[in-house]
Amino acid sequence: MTSRTDDIRLGADIGGTFTDIALDVRGTMFSTKVLTNYAAPEQAILDGIAIVIRDAGISPSEIGIIIHGTTLATNALIERRGAKTALVTTEGFRDVIEMRTENRFEQYDLNLQLPTPLIPREDRFTVKGRIGAEGQELQPLDEAALEEIAERIAAGSFGSVAIGFIHAYANPDHERRAREILSRKLSIPISIGAEVSPQMREFERFNTVCANAYVRPQMADYLARLQTRLKEMGAECPVFMIHSGGGLISVETASEFPVRLVESGPAGGAIFAADIARRFGLEKVVSYDMGGTTAKICLIEDYAPRTARTFEVARTYRFSKGSGMPISIPVIEMIEIGAGGGSIAWVDAMGRIQTGPESAGSEPGPACYGRGGKRPAITDADLVLGKLDAHNFAGGAIRLDTSASEQAIMCDVGERLSLDAMSTAFGICEVVDENMANAARVHAVENGKNISDNLMIAFGGAAPLHAARLCEKLGIDRCMVPKGAGVGSAIGFLKAPFGYEALASRLTRLSKFQPVEVNALLGDLKASAESFVRTGASGKIVCEITAFMRYAGQGWEIPVPLADEPFGDDAVARLKELFETNYQRFFGRAIEGLDGLEIEIVTWSVKATDVRPAVTRHELTTGKRTSQPTTTREVFDPVSGGPRSYGIVERDALCAGDRVAGPAVIVERETSTVVTTSFDAVIQSDGAILLTRKGSQA
Repeated sequence: MTSRTDDIRLGADIGGTFTDIALDVRGTMFSTKVLTNYAAPEQAILDGIAIVIRDAGISPSEIGIIIHGTTLATNALIERRGAKTALVTTEGFRDVIEMRTENRFEQYDLNLQLPTPLIPREDRFTVKGRIGAEGQELQPLDEAALEEIAERIAAGSFGSVAIGFIHAYANPDHERRAREILSRKLSIPISIGAEVSPQMREFERFNTVCANAYVRPQMADYLARLQTRLKEMGAECPVFMIHSGGGLISVETASEFPVRLVESGPAGGAIFAADIARRFGLEKVVSYDMGGTTAKICLIEDYAPRTARTFEVARTYRFSKGSGMPISIPVIEMIEIGAGGGSIAWVDAMGRIQTGPESAGSEPGPACYGRGGKRPAITDADLVLGKLDAHNFAGGAIRLDTSASEQAIMCDVGERLSLDAMSTAFGICEVVDENMANAARVHAVENGKNISDNLMIAFGGAAPLHAARLCEKLGIDRCMVPKGAGVGSAIGFLKAPFGYEALASRLTRLSKFQPVEVNALLGDLKASAESFVRTGASGKIVCEITAFMRYAGQGWEIPVPLADEPFGDDAVARLKELFETNYQRFFGRAIEGLDGLEIEIVTWSVKATDVRPAVTRHELTTGKRTSQPTTTREVFDPVSGGPRSYGIVERDALCAGDRVAGPAVIVERETSTVVTTSFDAVIQSDGAILLTRKGSQA
């Protein structure tokens, strides 16, 4: 039996439509896409592994490590398929998750419907006991009442429990004691807010611990099943999960805190794009990840994706901020819309083409898959427009039915708008691209950036089909489609560091700053973060310290990066200087002229990561050697407004420095890159495709 080696690594990404597998064998990449199996998600991983190890000529026992990301937790929250969950909370706070913050995310909608809370009111239990904002006990915990609540939960067929007490981030004693009492009579998992999300703002914190408890039984069962079946296959290597913040954690940690997996797949994509940016020395990048169900945009500066401490999942109202479930955990910040290859096209009451958020997924899939789907998806529109080869989709594994696509498009959209199939398909793709362009502009403006200043990195099975058109709409002159773009997130998993971010909210005004107390708090956070990292890393670990600060009275705070060193006597002056510098960078100027205006620290963050090896640098090349396509295909051209002959080029036939003049389609196993009339494509030294706008100075 061949023993495993650590230089053979495998990434597995379960998406809403496809499961992507990437196998790195000592620097050589093997990859495949397999339709996601909803009934048994682990089966698609096993099927994909069988394909790539066959191509690589190795056995499962030789795999050294498996890194996994999944949308299963996200889908369980969106589709409300989690466990029946009980919430135990402080008396008087039973309705926090239903009242929300009372913010109207659509101010002028008189019929505004707030999202339904994850846990219904009858499943929320309250108990006396109160911790103050400073962490002091104001009222003892009613332990007798907790005994009664445990009996009611035991009799109620619940599958999980969430505990969220007011101000538990400052003092977790009541939550821990409540868990101890409940666990005597319950054999189901119990999640407490002080461990899941030890941050201020009770709505976000309560909702996060509820979400964690809601998906915990399902995810724990899935992860246990996956490990068992991998061992049965012969792959007895360690399995790690990528979390929403972009680092790796153990399966055991993921089973206990599955809410940290909610954005794991997109996080892998952002890491993939950041690695490309670092490789080419690109300081301003926007990543564009379009898969089968969603499309994601992420800003990457100085080779690192932007991060946040909270995000929303399952937005219900035109993707408006505030209309979803807030999840208060560290996350790579991005904007996500329901516009993937499987997103359904439809006509609204005003006669406008709309797409998503509903997706055909892998079952039944778009109409062209021939798996029972009857409604038109974006993939159907791409096929009708000629962007896809019906006989060479997914390396020929799936034969596409063009007539089925045309029939679905006409039945649901074209006939209602009195358009032919080609015009309807173009309208569908234009709506998708315009929605994505608008989302990208908003995301950039919210972060004080100009989207056109960036180079776009496009990946995911569908993004290269739409990237050039999206660049035309956004005024972006350069776009890169990396090698392996079709399975970019899975490759990104292989680039991710072992990392964990520990957080703690401690509201502290600079006038009352105590260096000794803060040093002790940061020491505890560092020990916690490093202990998670040590489960998979044995080398050097570095820590990033961040204080989230604001002027007293403000509603939100800004991140202030700090040196990894203890605070001394000059701490207050140094913190004030750093805060004002970062405040000015965020908002243009610091607030001046108000005597006595306090500055306060709301939350501390310690992010521990293992040190990754340096990447090999590459220089962008414009290419001088023109490659002439040997075959052509009729593809709808947005500039001329009708079909046009596009050159068809196999990506594997191109070498570094080769230049392909648009219009053309560069095809490969997992995706195709559409080079519109406005762009030329040049193959880079690492095999990436660089699209450059004709006549630009880029």
